[in-house]
Amino acid sequence: MLSLYSKKSEKTARAQDEKVERRQGRRVNFYTRLPCLLSFFLLLTVLPAFSNVLITVDEALKLAFPASTVKRQTIYLSKEQIAQARKLAGVDIPSALVYPYVAMKDGEIMGIAYFDAHVVRTLPETIMMTVNLEDRIQRIEVLDFNEPRDYVPKAAWYQQFVGQRLDDDLALKRNIRSIAGATLTARHTTDAVRRMMALHHVIKRQLIDE
Repeated sequence: MLSLYSKKSEKTARAQDEKVERRQGRRVNFYTRLPCLLSFFLLLTVLPAFSNVLITVDEALKLAFPASTVKRQTIYLSKEQIAQARKLAGVDIPSALVYPYVAMKDGEIMGIAYFDAHVVRTLPETIMMTVNLEDRIQRIEVLDFNEPRDYVPKAAWYQQFVGQRLDDDLALKRNIRSIAGATLTARHTTDAVRRMMALHHVIKRQLIDE
């Protein structure tokens, strides 16, 4: 009887030991795989940000100014210039720093590019605008757009800006039509264009005189 009880006890103890070993094994496997799981999670987090880059700065500049030499400038706006730009644009000027890109060919200015980064709904986009010395818009290019792609307007919509000047008609429901289902994109793009055009008006003489 005692022998049978001992065998049962040994069998029960062995079963408990095996259960503990299985639990420990699962823990070891989990912690061993944890770095891989974290790396995979980070990869999924980071990749979408890269995938939303539609075109790089260099690519956009080459499209706008082929066979030209493009030089980036740094302009520090005075308080008076910020106030003037804000009045012209009708929207906020968030920074006193402006980085215009001046395109030169055969000793002549072919145009000037400006970049504007802003939030559409909750995520950012960056656009480039180029303008000629007659203060008319030459080109609009979307560099990155982090909202769903359904909210990116068609190329024909951006074409509306070409040839426009900074005036009261450079606005939604005037010379720029709105977009059903992408009204925020249309509004923020138009605001960004007005902001860049206003900055151009304020610093244009500094760029030409250099």
